[in-house]
Amino acid sequence: VQLQASGGGLVQAGGSLRLSCAASGRTFSSYAMGWFRQAPGKERLFVAAISRSGSTTNYADSVKGRFTISRDNAKNTVYLQMNNLKPEDTAVYYCAAPIYRNVMGYTPRGEGDYGHWGQGTQVTVSS
Repeated sequence: VQLQASGGGLVQAGGSLRLSCAASGRTFSSYAMGWFRQAPGKERLFVAAISRSGSTTNYADSVKGRFTISRDNAKNTVYLQMNNLKPEDTAVYYCAAPIYRNVMGYTPRGEGDYGHWGQGTQVTVSS
């Protein structure tokens, strides 16, 4: 599966952005999907994941209650709605698909669980 992230930009603290990740191919609905982020000089960290059907989600504590992950399998797209953004949310955001597919209820948090990555989209939050 090939992934293309978009929707990043510059926003003031307290604002919102919605990231999109479009996937190629016919196997999108067989994959859980995840979002990660990497701030300058720091490691890439888990943000959120969603199961194949969208019925199960998983969030990092730092974004819980502010970010929402969702997916539209008919459009081969996963979204990350980000509200009440903070300067510490500034990072390059990556969407990813895990190595294993067709696993029900699967929402992996580990970077090593993912084998397919999009190119990243920059999110900058000004104070």
